[in-house]
Amino acid sequence: MQAVVCRQPGEIAIEERPEPARGEAEVLVGVRRIGICGTDFHIYEGSHPFLQYPRIVGHEFSGTVLEAPAGSALKPGETVVVNPYIACGSCIACRNGKPNCCMKIAVLGVHRDGGMCERISIPERNVYPAGKLTVDQAASCEFLAIGAHAVARSQIKTGQRALVIGAGPIGLGAALFAGIAGGDITILDRDPERLVFAVENGIAARSIAADDRVVESVAAATGGEGFDIVFDATGNKASMEGAFRHVAHGGTLVLVSIVTETITFSDPEFHKREMTLMGSRNATRADFERVIAAIESGKVPLPKLLTHRTSLAGAITDLPRWAQEKRGLVKALVELG
Repeated sequence: MQAVVCRQPGEIAIEERPEPARGEAEVLVGVRRIGICGTDFHIYEGSHPFLQYPRIVGHEFSGTVLEAPAGSALKPGETVVVNPYIACGSCIACRNGKPNCCMKIAVLGVHRDGGMCERISIPERNVYPAGKLTVDQAASCEFLAIGAHAVARSQIKTGQRALVIGAGPIGLGAALFAGIAGGDITILDRDPERLVFAVENGIAARSIAADDRVVESVAAATGGEGFDIVFDATGNKASMEGAFRHVAHGGTLVLVSIVTETITFSDPEFHKREMTLMGSRNATRADFERVIAAIESGKVPLPKLLTHRTSLAGAITDLPRWAQEKRGLVKALVELG
């Protein structure tokens, strides 16, 4: 079968790979759509901290069931959503119902080969029925589930003011689900085009530019009080450190993104606010199901979010190009079949 392989930083190619053998308690999936993520760009650029080359990339994907274990509720031909976070099932996180932060987690497309290929075998517990979703919609669930998980972690309440820093796909997902939960959403980014996109499509009520007056802008937007909930989805150290000052007294900061550097903050500023600081990693089945339901009910403007398309062969040139040319790009899909 054909697969898109990042052989080393800066080198990506189509390769012929052996057909996957379905393991015990696994589902053989024919891949139909793959979302291209910032992670894939980082892998291509050589800046991903957890990866060994060569690697079949792709962790956002949907497909159809080709074979399932005997007695499985999944049937051949059924459209499915794939949760790419393969957990061990036995560590303390897994025992406590948090497989998203499993101590031995293996993410498809990062720690093991991913879904930018024609067929893949996946543990049954990581394959979910897509319900009424199309293959395009099903492939979009993973990146939206990241934001949905962060929102669930925050325990946002109706009417609370929320600031989402970063208007990329993950930030847009967090803003969408914070709004669905009843929050009053403001989005902050340095790209004016992304801010306009978020407001015009109803993802945020208002926007703030991430410029040298951002502290004053946040104060003006909140009457000097700051935001009840702040989500940082930038993957930028300076932004993550600066996010502390945007949180209201008694408020919560959720760090959705991750960087390799050490994050520091002022303890007096943190302490006087009695602030809650949270990490948010990956997503759980409950988050995926929340996303599926939201898409089915028309609460997610996916046609606006899916801005670019390519084929498996086209990804060889398009992925490197989109790593540099992001103007107008929100989410790109690779189409198979």
